[in-house]
Amino acid sequence: MTAHQTFRRQASHVIVHADALAVRHGLASLFAQEPLNCLSDDLRGTAEIVMAEVLNNIVEHAYAAQSGAIEVSIDLGENGLECTITDNGAPMPSSDLPKGKPYALDQMDDLPEGGFGWFLIRSLAQDLQYSRFRDQNFLRFRLPAHALVS
Repeated sequence: MTAHQTFRRQASHVIVHADALAVRHGLASLFAQEPLNCLSDDLRGTAEIVMAEVLNNIVEHAYAAQSGAIEVSIDLGENGLECTITDNGAPMPSSDLPKGKPYALDQMDDLPEGGFGWFLIRSLAQDLQYSRFRDQNFLRFRLPAHALVS
């Protein structure tokens, strides 16, 4: 981008019901919209992994005992994909994001089911922020601009 060019910001938005099938359809709808339908294959794959992990965690944990909606907004800007996800489900335990640390190699014979999603999310996303305000969860993160280059 030269000094005379300006960066055009693009946004995508979708609201999905908190169940596995609706999440699948919501992700397909989201990635069919601009700017996500124009991403490089690598960034698209990364974004799909992160978004699927986050949304499925919300379905499984935040809405485990209830139903509700998940709102997803993604902006494409100079610094990458800026993602904001909100829901009215249960708060994060201890009001903090899971650490997402990998398991030690000596624990490989006794791995629990699950627990790898936050490791993937933390490995692929930057600037992760979680907050809760008036019974609503807010998760924000960024997929960096250098990942935009194919």
